[in-house]
Amino acid sequence: MLHLIRDCWAERPSERPPIDKVKSSLRSMNTSKNKNLMDHVMNMLETHASTLEEEVEERTKELIEEKKKSDMLLYRMLPREVADKLKLGQPLEPETFESVTVFFSDVVSFTTIAGKGTPLQVVNLLNTLYTIFDSIIDEHDVYKVETIGDAYLCVSGLPNRNGSEHVKEISSMSLGFLKSLEEFHIPHLPRENLNLRIGFHTGSVVAGVVGLSMPRYCLFGDTVNTASRMESNGKPGMIHISQAANDLLLKVGGYETEPRGEVIIKGKGVMETYWLRGPSNGNTSTHIRPSIKEVSSRTLENEDNLSQASKETVPI
Repeated sequence: MLHLIRDCWAERPSERPPIDKVKSSLRSMNTSKNKNLMDHVMNMLETHASTLEEEVEERTKELIEEKKKSDMLLYRMLPREVADKLKLGQPLEPETFESVTVFFSDVVSFTTIAGKGTPLQVVNLLNTLYTIFDSIIDEHDVYKVETIGDAYLCVSGLPNRNGSEHVKEISSMSLGFLKSLEEFHIPHLPRENLNLRIGFHTGSVVAGVVGLSMPRYCLFGDTVNTASRMESNGKPGMIHISQAANDLLLKVGGYETEPRGEVIIKGKGVMETYWLRGPSNGNTSTHIRPSIKEVSSRTLENEDNLSQASKETVPI
């Protein structure tokens, strides 16, 4: 219609369409004899409005899907309660938690393992491993704070306080981690098993959101440092826990521990520490961890295998 009107308004008469062509064009637009030209124009407007409504509805659906994706990403970076406050523009003040349990884990000889594979193989290994660990975390009241390379940092008891249950949640999760590795093999080193060193400590922390462009939920306090020392001073395949964690675990019950004795901890001095063996109730003997002597023997055997593999494998 607009093109026809524009052609009829041409300055030179020779450029204007003949009347027969105008009639023919109008006749083709007017599909019904009982409708006049205005009816046809109104129909066109209604069709256009309907098309616009469909486009708006489609764009709204796309917007909702994108919002879900952004929310999912935000919930992976921050605890849900904290993320919801951030979305509402509410202030996020640092908060003190008097009693939580902080967990650290580390893959034993990861540098050696990584040196025997391509970057893609190493990434696939960590992705497979962390997928298993994340599924175990989802079964517990535990929040994964972050992963740094092969190191894992988790906490229970925040942002939602759970009384003294946090030490049981971390204990159960830790045993689940070790249990999941019993039949796990390194894809690019199928003859080798993966060993994990675990440690945790119970105490108070301060938690808060740090950063604007990439906000992170961070933990601060001596409890975090002590938990890290429990892991670094532990043994492969064992769960090393502090006196505070052991005392609370004995108080809530349900788990067996084994005294390790006094250990010199960097920055802390001499500390009395313990090994977590496993649950103490019900038919759960298969979840009891082996003694430190058994683990030490297996570790030496595995290190010999890794050493032999390094001679046979050329790093890429």
